[in-house]
Amino acid sequence: MAGTSASGEQKPAVPVPEGILQLGLGFWGSKALLSAVELGVFSELAGSVLDFETLRRRLNLHPRSARDFFDALVALGMLERKDGRYSNSPEADIYLDRGKPDYIGGLLEMANQRLYGFWGNLTEALRSGQQQNEGKDGGVSLFAELYADPKGLKGFLKAMTGVSLPLARVIAQRFPWQHFRSFVDVGCAQGGASAVLAEAHLHLIGIGFDLPPVGPVFDAYVAEKGLAERLHFRAGDFFEDPLPAADVIVMGHILHDWDLAQKRTLIAKAYAVLPAGGALVAYDAIIDDERRRNALGLLMSLNMLIETSGGFDYTGADCMEWMREAGFRETRVEGLTATHSMVIGTK
Repeated sequence: MAGTSASGEQKPAVPVPEGILQLGLGFWGSKALLSAVELGVFSELAGSVLDFETLRRRLNLHPRSARDFFDALVALGMLERKDGRYSNSPEADIYLDRGKPDYIGGLLEMANQRLYGFWGNLTEALRSGQQQNEGKDGGVSLFAELYADPKGLKGFLKAMTGVSLPLARVIAQRFPWQHFRSFVDVGCAQGGASAVLAEAHLHLIGIGFDLPPVGPVFDAYVAEKGLAERLHFRAGDFFEDPLPAADVIVMGHILHDWDLAQKRTLIAKAYAVLPAGGALVAYDAIIDDERRRNALGLLMSLNMLIETSGGFDYTGADCMEWMREAGFRETRVEGLTATHSMVIGTK
């Protein structure tokens, strides 16, 4: 407790450790959420309000700790409870119900199945500078394994769609698309971002550029959206092949996967195929220039340490410098959400 000095001034309170404990034991809440996604809690509650016993039975949970589990999700803001009946929070209902188009649980499912264990080796990664996932000690890389497994690839691409959709909607609003006619979505995944841009701006035509196994998934997605006449897939490797030409090149969650030389290579390849006045739009969890506020961006960079051989996240100032080195005459950073920004370079 704070005390009072002889002069009557309030003494500073002694710091308490609650913040340290919450951060140090933060994996408790993280794993509760990941298990809830795995169990399908939020999908079970989609459009429903269920009492404890009904929800427990439907999820086939043991009675010993099921109530604590559900109430922990209430305390964490993922569920709501009224008169003993549970329902999804507004955010969980939109983003954690497998039946919703904005479902981001695919990424959390991957985190539960893979990353949760790999992050246990963070100390080793910090000491060695080496990745800690499937590619550790010369094993098959994550991307090689994913692209060789059609079912696993489809799940991964769907997860990337869930993450990209909210960002793509903001980009559709804030970037001056009225001045451009075409775009290329580099590393397009399922095509979620491409579809958002095409739906928002009916004059745009787009190309989704990714490795060949992605093609059927992209084509099926855009056909379902009724956009097959304006969105087309182009197969290629963005390190081995030229990028398709367009007025705007979009790289979403791409640059952070690669080391500095590879980042510069991708930016230079974009510059090479853009027309005068064309633009490169790169978006990621951009780290703030002072490197003290965007915790997600900094932790994402540590995730790149775990997941890749040389990848790292970067500040807006970093990316603008790389763009200027490639020849872009104008660069700027624009915020998208509390954690994500886009860096724009104009040729």
